[in-house]
Amino acid sequence: MFAEERHRLIGGLVTSKGRVTVAELSGRFEITRETVRRDLAQLEQVGVLRRVHGGAVAAGKASTSEESLSARTSRRHAEKERIAAKALGLLPVGEASVVLDAGTTTELLAGLMADQLPRERAAELLVITHAVPIAYRISSAAAFQLEVIGGRVRGLTSAAIGNRTVVQLEALRPDIAFVGANGVDASFGLSTPDPLEAAVKSTIVRCARRVVVLADSTKLDQEALVRFAGLDEVDTLVTDRQPEAGLAAALEAADVEVVLA
Repeated sequence: MFAEERHRLIGGLVTSKGRVTVAELSGRFEITRETVRRDLAQLEQVGVLRRVHGGAVAAGKASTSEESLSARTSRRHAEKERIAAKALGLLPVGEASVVLDAGTTTELLAGLMADQLPRERAAELLVITHAVPIAYRISSAAAFQLEVIGGRVRGLTSAAIGNRTVVQLEALRPDIAFVGANGVDASFGLSTPDPLEAAVKSTIVRCARRVVVLADSTKLDQEALVRFAGLDEVDTLVTDRQPEAGLAAALEAADVEVVLA
């Protein structure tokens, strides 16, 4: 196979999978790892990908890159809907306090709660959120008790951030929290690109009695800039695909239940 054809195929793999490893490419194309590294270096120079430790990620996968809420809403919508539907079944029985973190999948969960829960069931739940779209969605179903956590709203995610938000969350001990993440990695744990968002997420994880992470499979084996929790701080991961061997082993070692949607 000519190098040009191999480069085209590598570019396609990075685009479709989000991340490739040197070992994976070496075995797939039956070339040495040194040849793979040269290929990746050439592809990085023309902007096709970005090299990281052990492999490469898509060019737009910088640790600080983050799409707007509106851009993320339509991406992998079907998978996120399935994840939200599974999460709905994890709500505690009876009266309970529920934190909904900011994010497109947690917003879908809020919509299912508003649309599908009977009025009597909804009345048993106190929903706590710092996300404006989620607060609006829950408030449209009058039966819920709703507590909105305030602070400065970040336009990119429509979520309150900052010290005031963190202090309000620190004073709570909710029964369950549904949390989003930009990355779920075996060694780095859960991460997100923005430090202020990370501080809020970290506080949610620490204060909740049970933590459920909602993350579609594009977030698995990924790292964003700021780590906000270790895998051992999570009780359940709801995703749409079985994690790869390394992450699966780390989740099992951390006693994280994996629920497939």
